[in-house]
Amino acid sequence: MRWRDHFLFCAKAIYKAQAETGEIKGHYLNATAGTCEEMMKRVACARELGVPIVMHDYLTGGFTANTTLAHYCRDNGLLLHIHRTMHAVIDRQKNHGMHFCVLAKALRMSGGDHIHAGTIVGKLEGERKITLGFVDLLRDDFIEKDSSRSIYFTQD
Repeated sequence: MRWRDHFLFCAKAIYKAQAETGEIKGHYLNATAGTCEEMMKRVACARELGVPIVMHDYLTGGFTANTTLAHYCRDNGLLLHIHRTMHAVIDRQKNHGMHFCVLAKALRMSGGDHIHAGTIVGKLEGERKITLGFVDLLRDDFIEKDSSRSIYFTQD
């Protein structure tokens, strides 16, 4: 991927759209890369372009890379969107794998400002109560057990 060209093109489009509409616009520049060093080059470039948010595929990038990126973003005024590329091979298997609630909690401890948690309708459709359970699990400081939402124990 010619990521620098892509980042520059997106930044120009964002600033042009903002100037024309007077509205805040954005695009999640994907900092995910094959190495942490390359990932950090990408996020530093995004910061230099003045974009407000970057994205990381935390499962393909790994939790250590994600935490490193989360700290950098926090220290440099960037928001970090977490994408869950590849989650279905882990959390949608009926006979093995782990529930997305486990992945979501691990991600919350790893860092990130918001996550691609799925939707109640559309491409990422999931069951309403379970999807809302993911959201509450990530957002709330304390959550009560509710097995209908896939929250199997009361937890901080």
